Amino acid sequence: MGPVINRLKRAHGQLAGVLRMLEEGRDCESVVTQLAAVSKALSRAGFAIVATGMQQCLRTEGTEGSAKESAATEGTAGADGAGPAAAAPDIAKMEKLFLTLA
Repeated sequence: MGPVINRLKRAHGQLAGVLRMLEEGRDCESVVTQLAAVSKALSRAGFAIVATGMQQCLRTEGTEGSAKESAATEGTAGADGAGPAAAAPDIAKMEKLFLTLA
């Protein structure tokens, strides 16, 4: 998450610059250009956060799936009794969040 935090800090600085530009009465083209840069930085940070969340969900699902396969070959049930579908709502939620950023 370090790179995401750095990106958000940069966006924070850029936004402060946009506010300063507005207060100074700078021309609209310069303000909009900087505002677009802030928007893009925030979008990229959002995508990175959602992608990280999806990776964690997939890793969790993969781990649970491996545990279920081991249990099935040994003839025992998993600890929580839930199958790989238990992680699916988290993945679906992350996908939905990802799409809201587009």
